[in-house]
Amino acid sequence: MVKLRLKRCGRKQPVYRIVAIDVRSRREGKTLRKVGFYDPINNQTSLNVPDIIYFLEKGAQPTETVNDILKKVNVFKEHQFNQIKLD
Repeated sequence: MVKLRLKRCGRKQPVYRIVAIDVRSRREGKTLRKVGFYDPINNQTSLNVPDIIYFLEKGAQPTETVNDILKKVNVFKEHQFNQIKLD
């Protein structure tokens, strides 16, 4: 199974890459593809939407944080995917 999750970059300031990665891999393990960038301090987000849509159509599940980032950019508005249901 593939997940869309954050991979930490940056030593002092947290900066994250949004990556498609196998569930069995570590957080810092080998990625399938880099699909975005997220900087929480400067509030910057850069996404490769066609790649994200490709992985979501193939059944990839975003983590809660990535799901929130994608909702802010309205990626789910155009396409109907299985979104994470929070209890």
